[in-house]
Amino acid sequence: MASEVTDDLVLFDGVCNLCNALVQFVIRHDPKAKFRFAAIQSDIGRKIFQKYGMDTADLQTFVFISDKQVFLRSSAAIAVVSRFGGAWKMCAIFWLVPRFVRDAVYSAIARNRYRWFGRKDACMIPTPEIEKRFLG
Repeated sequence: MASEVTDDLVLFDGVCNLCNALVQFVIRHDPKAKFRFAAIQSDIGRKIFQKYGMDTADLQTFVFISDKQVFLRSSAAIAVVSRFGGAWKMCAIFWLVPRFVRDAVYSAIARNRYRWFGRKDACMIPTPEIEKRFLG
């Protein structure tokens, strides 16, 4: 797997409505189209999960890979949003909150995301203009 495939890569639960909304949020705030995306359920998503020693059955995690560094859960969210630029860089202040606190909040949302936001029967199909940003 070429390194460029995993640079600025967001791995997400492709059937989760909240996760899909977050991907759309990232796309809207990424005018230079530097982020790439892969559903955890896709072949490439599973291969990347395995490459980094993660459990493909763990769909309760949001993963961001950049410069061969893997960010999980709340750390992934902060790392992504902090790269948007402008006022979004101020979100970096959340690095000061201990990870166990951030991840406790993240985990509570992740455990309830299907109940609160629903789920799809299949992964989303991106529009033609953003399809090239999705792997697999």
